[in-house]
Amino acid sequence: MRVSTDSVVTVAPVQLSCEVNGETVILHFDKGNYFGLNDVGTLVWKMIQRPCSVRELRDAILREYEVDADRCERDLVNLLEEFRGHGLIEVRHLTAA
Repeated sequence: MRVSTDSVVTVAPVQLSCEVNGETVILHFDKGNYFGLNDVGTLVWKMIQRPCSVRELRDAILREYEVDADRCERDLVNLLEEFRGHGLIEVRHLTAA
């Protein structure tokens, strides 16, 4: 199942990250891979240090940056899918009660 606006995401325990000059650098322990994030990626990464919904993430980006809402959501989902593909995040899907 793909990441969607109904998903809740948080960082995976197999990584270590730090911020350097406004950008975030992430190390995946098991794979030894490094990743670098720009300012938008850094905002997302900071927010998902605790479980956070994709909707909350999208809304925070829209408050901070001038971007079309549809493009923002599409780019955010793609970023989160990339994180997930590299094992950097955990994803839960909310289900209707």
